[in-house]
Amino acid sequence: MRLTPFVLCLGLAASTLSVAVIGQRPDDQIAPQSVALLKQGEMLLAQGKLIEADDALETALVIDPKNRAAFVAMARVAIKQQLYGQAIRLTNRALTLEPTDRDALAVQGEAMVELGAIPRARENLAKLQKLCGTGGCPQVALLSTAIARGPALAAAKAQPETKKN
Repeated sequence: MRLTPFVLCLGLAASTLSVAVIGQRPDDQIAPQSVALLKQGEMLLAQGKLIEADDALETALVIDPKNRAAFVAMARVAIKQQLYGQAIRLTNRALTLEPTDRDALAVQGEAMVELGAIPRARENLAKLQKLCGTGGCPQVALLSTAIARGPALAAAKAQPETKKN
């Protein structure tokens, strides 16, 4: 009974000490093998090999789940495959790791445009403009262009099909 106040004070003091969070690593500490697979996936995406790119990027995330650039690259693959909901989910994962990730915000906004969620895409554009300041950044231009263009999928469906005689 005499030790209770002492133990409570000791517990309170211990709870106020700063402790390094296990598992949280900055971008420059991502596993090198994961970064190599990310670069391979981006190269395959540029070549139009979407399935191979997706495989490489998934492997990069298995090696290091904190590689948010791999989430963004996988979202780009999903957009190419017209899987816009999946692209939004992937960018959400990147944004949980870093809420101010400009690439993730831009890619997510682009997927939202394709789904017809223009107001939500504009919210992402406003966030990007706030992050980039007056100097601007390429992500703002990318998302602005996507919003101005509108949903490409909807435009393709609206075009009448031509009959062949």
